[in-house]
Amino acid sequence: QVRLVESGGGLVQAGGSLRLSCAASGSIFRANAMGWHRQAPGKQRELVATVTSGGDTNYADSVKGRFTTSMDNAKNTVYLQMNSLKPEDTAVYYCTSRMLRLGSRILEDYWGQGTQVTVSS
Repeated sequence: QVRLVESGGGLVQAGGSLRLSCAASGSIFRANAMGWHRQAPGKQRELVATVTSGGDTNYADSVKGRFTTSMDNAKNTVYLQMNSLKPEDTAVYYCTSRMLRLGSRILEDYWGQGTQVTVSS
């Protein structure tokens, strides 16, 4: 069993910053990649950022230059530093991970429960 737990969400004014963290725990052999998606009210879930265990990153155009993601391989933890936040960044942010469980040869995708980020104007 694998569990992802996010933390760090909250309420911030436009222009402010927040840092999200997500720790994976359980019978993990290796996390190949971790990342973040978000879902705003009435909208589809969208990719925000991903990072591989080798440090390669990918960002949605809407957050490039403002958000930075990183991964601590030893801790199976991913971070999302969000700067210059805008009201349109308001959403539930979900942590994701593609990993190998102990004893498995199949990469599997896991999701956290989500953390609310609200940016006031």
